[in-house]
Amino acid sequence: MTIKIRRASKPVFEELGFASEDATNLRLRSELMTALLELIDRRGLSQARAAALLGVSQPRISDLARGKIDRFSVDTLIAMLGHAGAEVRVSVHGPRVA
Repeated sequence: MTIKIRRASKPVFEELGFASEDATNLRLRSELMTALLELIDRRGLSQARAAALLGVSQPRISDLARGKIDRFSVDTLIAMLGHAGAEVRVSVHGPRVA
């Protein structure tokens, strides 16, 4: 069996059929979730200890670990990172609004 890989012509979530605005939100949430998972891994935290650090329940950490992106808002993910002492910066690119 041969697997064919092709370079995406659009961002991955748009390639999957999401509208541009939804794709942008999903990309941002996935980046924040990845940052949280990396933080948990670097610190060697169990789900229970991660939950205590991030100010959420252990089942929320389980949802995070299983990639349940639909269960997290951008605000929630930023708050969790803040509880861990992480600095979150936002950068906006594109046309200037007059």
